[in-house]
Amino acid sequence: MGHYYKAVRLVEINTTAWKEENIILVTDLTDEQIKEVITPIVLKERNSNEEYHNDTLCEALREAYPTSVVLDYASDNFDKITI
Repeated sequence: MGHYYKAVRLVEINTTAWKEENIILVTDLTDEQIKEVITPIVLKERNSNEEYHNDTLCEALREAYPTSVVLDYASDNFDKITI
């Protein structure tokens, strides 16, 4: 019997005009799943004085999809291999 592996991908999520505030995720979630969770949080901040942090968005994804892969990275935290 074969093994089932979820396909994961690297996704950059942009929620502001500032590239340095983008979120980079390794995830098996679809674009639709990500937008479904993140959009209401982002819109709430845009329409009020309530602030969120990228950690808040990532944690919301993990709570909404507890069996999915949701790993967040900052671009300066990538492991580098020099050969």
